[in-house]
Amino acid sequence: GSMTSLQRKLVRDLWHLRGQVVAIALVVACGVAAVVATRTAYESLSTSQATYYAEYRFADVFANLKRAPEWVAARIARIPGVVRVETRIVFDVTLDLPGRSDPAVGRLISVPERRQPILNDLHLRRGRWIEPGRRDEVIASEAFVNANRLDLGDRVGAILNGRWQELRIVGVALSPEYVYEIRGTDLFPNNRNFGVFWMSRDALGPAFDMDRAFNDVVLRLAPDAGLDEVLSRLDRVLEPYGGLGAIDREDQLSNRFVSDEIRQNEVTGNVVPLIFLGVAAFLLNIVLTRLISVQRDQIGVLKAFGYGRWAVSLHYLEFALVATLAGTVLGLAVGVWLGERILDLYVEFYRFPVYQKAQSARVLLLPIALSLGAALAGALGAVRRAFALPAAEAMRPEAPPRFRRGWLERLGAKGTLSLPARMILRNLGRRPLRAALSILGIALAVSILVMGRFFIDAVDYIADVQFRLVQREDVAVLAQNPLPAAARYEFARLPGVMRGEAFRVVPVRLRSAHRSYRAGLMGLPPGGELRQLIGSDLKPVALPPEGVVLTSRLAENLGVRPGDTLDVEVLEGARPRRSVRVSGLVDELLGLSAYMDAGALHRLVQEGGTVSGALLRVDETRLRDLHTRLKRLPAVAGVTMRSDALAALEETMGENLAIFTGILVVFACVIAFAVVYNAARIALSERGRELASLRVLGFTRREVTVLLLGEQALLLLAAVPLGFAIGRWVCGLMSAAYQTDLFRIPLYLSPQTYAFAVVVVLAAAVLSGWIVTARVARLDLVAVLKTRE
Repeated sequence: GSMTSLQRKLVRDLWHLRGQVVAIALVVACGVAAVVATRTAYESLSTSQATYYAEYRFADVFANLKRAPEWVAARIARIPGVVRVETRIVFDVTLDLPGRSDPAVGRLISVPERRQPILNDLHLRRGRWIEPGRRDEVIASEAFVNANRLDLGDRVGAILNGRWQELRIVGVALSPEYVYEIRGTDLFPNNRNFGVFWMSRDALGPAFDMDRAFNDVVLRLAPDAGLDEVLSRLDRVLEPYGGLGAIDREDQLSNRFVSDEIRQNEVTGNVVPLIFLGVAAFLLNIVLTRLISVQRDQIGVLKAFGYGRWAVSLHYLEFALVATLAGTVLGLAVGVWLGERILDLYVEFYRFPVYQKAQSARVLLLPIALSLGAALAGALGAVRRAFALPAAEAMRPEAPPRFRRGWLERLGAKGTLSLPARMILRNLGRRPLRAALSILGIALAVSILVMGRFFIDAVDYIADVQFRLVQREDVAVLAQNPLPAAARYEFARLPGVMRGEAFRVVPVRLRSAHRSYRAGLMGLPPGGELRQLIGSDLKPVALPPEGVVLTSRLAENLGVRPGDTLDVEVLEGARPRRSVRVSGLVDELLGLSAYMDAGALHRLVQEGGTVSGALLRVDETRLRDLHTRLKRLPAVAGVTMRSDALAALEETMGENLAIFTGILVVFACVIAFAVVYNAARIALSERGRELASLRVLGFTRREVTVLLLGEQALLLLAAVPLGFAIGRWVCGLMSAAYQTDLFRIPLYLSPQTYAFAVVVVLAAAVLSGWIVTARVARLDLVAVLKTRE
């Protein structure tokens, strides 16, 4: 007897509307879980990244060059703000792996013979450090070892400066410099074909004629050092030694990749849950509005018995809070669990040796506040009506609607419509706002389903454009050093080559006003067909005979348009500086590139027909012979197969987005069901009386069901195109948020995605219809027809 009558009524209402309460709770749970999972993953990743960088002394500045004597290090150390200088020898070599016909590339990095704390320090996962005096020992990167199923003690053949040598793996390690193991020329990590090896400086030096010399330097700066000043001074010191331009930590490739990914986690963690919580607020509003209009007479009785307006209003707010809190608790539990799963996947993917879970209260407080806010927002509009109803008026039944032929009925050509169809249209036309709200609810569910598959479509589209339209070669070969013009014929004569197109890549710094970017300027042969430039309409663009062509993202970064001039500073040879006209823009979704006609590029650099490598179209049956030859060519620095690059793209982007997409799609299905079910249940509770009257008048159960579900079907038909439009608009926002220098996610949705959304919503409709039909069968005809007066 301790329960008040209002509390008893609340429990009764909750039980009576349990289906709808569960639906609302599930939507809230999806929103909360999405916030918690993405935010915990984001916080944990960024703290793990920061801890890893700090503990293993990730450098602040990186620079590579041709060759400088060791004493130059002392000059670098005198630059104000530099705390520590470490010089290294770094070379990319061709590897010959046991049991593999195709060549791989290894990056050899020198380390001190005796273990000591260094910048970009190694974390040994297994094995040991190299032993002094053992010239053939190396420590290999874990990603490469795993991808090629190598083990401690295995030997790998390598061509060091033209001489074939065996390297023995004695340790397996991680480095903060290669969280993502990626070569400058690749767009994505490709662990099977590119690995990093750390080797004794005393072994590397003599092999590459680098005794008491270096070709790579890393710096640590004081916390207050002026970064730009340090970079420009370092460039001046290294310029005579073929310096390629220093970069800071932010532009270091691996770090850029990791940081971009972590940031995107944050973006998606902010956009998606808001949509979910919006849907939840919306559902609450509809359910409460209808509950209050059905319970008008009860509200009147309560007020007549002396319950104040506040007490009655609070009673309905409690209804909203029960549903929301149940959803929030479930969402927190699922979110924390999901966040840990996502983290486990990422940690495997990034290989951080140290890794910290951020379970800060802040992460959990935000979703709780958001979901309660959404519940209140949803409930307030409805509760205002209960608050305002005077007791005497509430006890009278609502005035019956005026029956006229509605505009919808007039549309359905007079007389051609069957009776049920006219009744359905009349009911919709009588309550246009209610119909509009139901349509909007279902449309939001459709839009979330469309968003869920958006990333899958985008990655397929990028792969298609990049590897079928832009890069059309089967194999790309890159030389160690620029080769004489005759090499273009050598490439064409390699076994199995059906077409060979030589290209030239020159390291340059492009400048416009105060903006600059370091790029490989690529010279392509006129009339070549293995590397196509494409415009925004995906049509090939011819390479102009003079001037430089930039990808639109690079032009934007430099602040230039076609017709403007750029300063081009060549970073090799005599290092000429020239002004070049921007003669066109092309659209590429990956990376930032600059192209020129090969002849124009040779004139710019003042050289003969020098070649940096070749794009080859190859007869597949002779691929093995080609690989065998390439592995033994000392001049070759790297070989990239288009099929490998494509696999790397799909693995890298696919793995990251698959987790996210999977979660979204599950949540979207839950929401679609909740919204459709809700609409059908409410229609039933509202029209129970009307339908029972029809049954008494002799309509069959089937006819009554058709009336009810026909209305739902019409709403669904109207909602689907609207949902497509909303979904496309949100995908546009997400596409705009994912525009990084490394890749741009295009706004592309496949027909399969739209079909998927329709199928899920239809399934939800059929299931809801089935549940509601069972309810129609149980209508109590006598009780319904007792008069309310």
